Amino acid sequence: MRIAASTYLNSAPLVHSFAVGALRSDYEFIGDTAPSRCAELLAAGECEIALIPAIEYQRIPGLRIIPGVAVASKSRVRSVLIASRCPLSEVRTLAMDTSSRTSQSLVRILFQHQFGWEPELIGRTPDRRSGYENMLDGTDAALVIGDPAMRIDAAAASLGVTIHDLALEWRKLTGQPFVFAVWAVREDVLSTRGAGAKLTNDFQLAKREGIGRLAEIAAGYVTELELPLADLTDYLQSNVNYELDEENLAGLRGYYDLAHRYGLIPAARRLEFLSGEAPGELPESRGEMAITSAATGLPGIADSSIGRRGR
Repeated sequence: MRIAASTYLNSAPLVHSFAVGALRSDYEFIGDTAPSRCAELLAAGECEIALIPAIEYQRIPGLRIIPGVAVASKSRVRSVLIASRCPLSEVRTLAMDTSSRTSQSLVRILFQHQFGWEPELIGRTPDRRSGYENMLDGTDAALVIGDPAMRIDAAAASLGVTIHDLALEWRKLTGQPFVFAVWAVREDVLSTRGAGAKLTNDFQLAKREGIGRLAEIAAGYVTELELPLADLTDYLQSNVNYELDEENLAGLRGYYDLAHRYGLIPAARRLEFLSGEAPGELPESRGEMAITSAATGLPGIADSSIGRRGR
């Protein structure tokens, strides 16, 4: 089977086994820096499995989630952020990194909830040649994800920007962790008896292999990110969480509920896993998530609906 996944550092532990590790000969690995591109490949049938932005599970029909594995954060994630030249309440133009639709939608949820409006949203691709500073050209703020976000974070003082960590803002808003990406499989490739069980086992093994090699994986990104090995290793150990446990599932369902509330998806579709419903899965009539505190403010985005929102 063909597997598509981002090659950013935050997902590297989940793809290591398929790219260069124990499972490299069992699957065909397709690497791309943009998580949104992986979702497009899966939707088009150009791969059978992909690590997709979590919001895309709600938009692409006929998918099952591989249980127990995700790219998530329990608190501060460091690699999904808004860099702002002014207080968020004063932001009028916001450049949106087009590579992750989950982060785009999260920003819109947080901004709408805090302020009740969105600034002008401008889709833009981070340019490595500029040190990714092009994201701030002519705008008040920018949403940046993945490796470019870590570079922007490191250069925040020299750029004169304030950093707003989106996983931390979500935690302030809901009291829950945030799930950025999940492994999804096309249902039409699961006709073979036992296919789901084998995939679940393989992807759990891949996760364990990657987590066991965090320092080695981080070392491969030191030159590109121009950050110390200890810092990158700590990021993988402390900021990114690779589980799809009960707490993370609650955060994911809460995200879908709010995405529906703010009109980013038509409905909050039930989570369907390879081996049936995950433990703790609630019926379709589940109540709305309680919001425990107001976000400090965040700008917003979706993908196809980037534009100006009325205040």
